[in-house]
Amino acid sequence: MIQLFPTFLTGFAMSAALIVAIGAQNLFVLRQGLKRQHVGAIVLFCGSADAVLIAAGVGGVGALLGALPQLTMVLTLCGALFLGWYGVKAFQRMMTPEAMGAEGGVTDQGSVTLGRALAATAAFTFLNPHVYLDTVLLMGAAGSAQAPALRPVFVAGAACASIVWFAALGYGARVLTPLFARPAAWRVLDAIVGATMLVLAASLIGRLLT
Repeated sequence: MIQLFPTFLTGFAMSAALIVAIGAQNLFVLRQGLKRQHVGAIVLFCGSADAVLIAAGVGGVGALLGALPQLTMVLTLCGALFLGWYGVKAFQRMMTPEAMGAEGGVTDQGSVTLGRALAATAAFTFLNPHVYLDTVLLMGAAGSAQAPALRPVFVAGAACASIVWFAALGYGARVLTPLFARPAAWRVLDAIVGATMLVLAASLIGRLLT
């Protein structure tokens, strides 16, 4: 019992350190939180996906991915194309004259169905090569270093960190509602999202060319 908490805390701390960073997935969750659209489903999906990926890494999938560089190249290319497309869409939203208000005043253009929201979440999660480097390989290696009986505890700690972070990001975005009642704030956010997505896409393409 004494060993359970340190192992849980190790998984929690490692996952938190890797996930708390400005990235495509986090920006998407933040934007959906500001729009108050399907936040619970998106948070649950992100947390569950991280748990599955970490468990797969601990189970040895990381070693398999490391032996298949062609798969990594395909994922990198798909990720670059998706991020580039989403970045362009963000700049298109920024240039539209219609305003989006955070206080339930989202226009039809800014609304998405649950299916589309989850599809986008899945793309941001699984088409990001970094998720396999950080979540599967790095977290998997750290979890595999634990005693076999403690590995599920490590995975549970890491998964809890993921769920806590995405819940804080998605639901905590409501604190910014007064700011995003102004159309200019949405345009600034879309500019940041668009620039981030295009930079990430360019970095992935650069990795393929080197």
